[in-house]
Amino acid sequence: MLNWQPPKPLQPEQKMPLLVSLYLLAPLILWGVSWLTNKSFSDYGFVGNLSTLGSLALGFGLGVVSLAVVFGGQFGLGWCSFEKTNFKLLLPILLPIFLIGLLVGGIEELVFRGFLFTELAQDYPVWVAAVISSLIFALLHLVWEQRETAPQLPGLWLMGIVLVLARFASSNNLGLAWGLHAGWIWAIATIDTAELITYTGKVSDLFTGKNKKPLAGLAGIFCVLGTGVIIWLFSRYF
Repeated sequence: MLNWQPPKPLQPEQKMPLLVSLYLLAPLILWGVSWLTNKSFSDYGFVGNLSTLGSLALGFGLGVVSLAVVFGGQFGLGWCSFEKTNFKLLLPILLPIFLIGLLVGGIEELVFRGFLFTELAQDYPVWVAAVISSLIFALLHLVWEQRETAPQLPGLWLMGIVLVLARFASSNNLGLAWGLHAGWIWAIATIDTAELITYTGKVSDLFTGKNKKPLAGLAGIFCVLGTGVIIWLFSRYF
């Protein structure tokens, strides 16, 4: 016992197979739970129809545009610059990251805004269920990268709240929240993978995001808050 040392952190090539396995396993577990409780995925807001597809597309577009506005603003203020030479890297990665965004966004929405929120709302007021489910959503991100994720916790929690709002705005359908979540994942992952953004250091990372993570800075918080306001103002149209 005196010679025991904590295991080394998982490397990226080790994390990906484990991550994919967990995400593929989650729907099967929820299916088993829904079968035991005599419920269906539609009770959790996951409905397979054209309305869901339309909401998914709308949410995806809103997520991408919201980030484009934020990064465009930072570019205009001189907080960051675009690496134009890396644009050639975009074409091969757009579709794979899009599919990953759809998978991750869909499963996380089914689990957190679908199953978890629905079950909590049966025992607590809606706002309490939203707060708790969003807190669990944020904290579980610590499983992978504690140091980089910790500064993002307030932003992740707020993101969860906005995604709950998206479910309500879409008449309890998860399509809008799914699309919004997938759009954010796709845009951020594409920017990171192609290394399209370089921060100039003109302002503190309190504004741009610690460790180059938008949700760890005021710009990312503004993006999520602004998206929430748009959803609230135009909820009757979703």
